[in-house]
Amino acid sequence: MARSTKNIEPAAPEEPIAGKGKPTPSRAEREAANRRPLVPTDRKAAAKDSRARVAADRDRARIGMANGEERYLPVRDKGPQKRFVRDWMDARWSIGEAVLPLAVVVLISTVFPVTIGQIVLYAVWALFVLAIIDFMIVGQRLTRRLREKYGDKTEKIRFYAAMRGIYPRFMRMPKPQVRRGDFPEL
Repeated sequence: MARSTKNIEPAAPEEPIAGKGKPTPSRAEREAANRRPLVPTDRKAAAKDSRARVAADRDRARIGMANGEERYLPVRDKGPQKRFVRDWMDARWSIGEAVLPLAVVVLISTVFPVTIGQIVLYAVWALFVLAIIDFMIVGQRLTRRLREKYGDKTEKIRFYAAMRGIYPRFMRMPKPQVRRGDFPEL
C-alpha cells in the first residue's frame, strides 16, 4: 500500500526581535531628563505638599502601629514572640492594671486628712506588691509557653510582659488584638 506524502514544509522559525525597539538614550539625554531645579519655583506650594506627605506618612504609621502591623512597630515590639506575649497579656486580667488609677486616687487623697491619705497609700503599696508577685508568676508561665512554642530560642520577655500589664487596656500601644479570655494557641 502506498502512502501518500504531501509536501509539508516546516514552519519558518520566527526571527528574534533584536534590540528593544528604540535607540538607547545617550548619557546627556538621561541627565537632561532627570534634571530639575534644586529649589522649586513655588516654595509655598512645595512646602505645603511636603507637610501633607509627612502628615499622611505619620498617620499611616500611627494607624499601622495601633493595628499591630509588624513594619510600623518599634524594635521593642517586633517579632512573633512579642506578639504572643502581647496577646497573652491582653487576654488576661492583671492586678497591675489598677496601679495607675490608684496612683491618681493617692494624689487626690493628699487633700484629705492624714489618716485617709495613709490608708490609701498603704493600699497602693499592697497592690504594688501583689502586682509584682503576679508578674513574676505570669513571667514564669510565659517563659514556659514560649519554650514550648519556639524552643530554647526564647527572648527575655518578663519585663516586656510586666510593662504591658501595668497599663490599663485602653492605653496600650499597639492596641490589643484579642478579647479578654481569648488566649493565643500554642
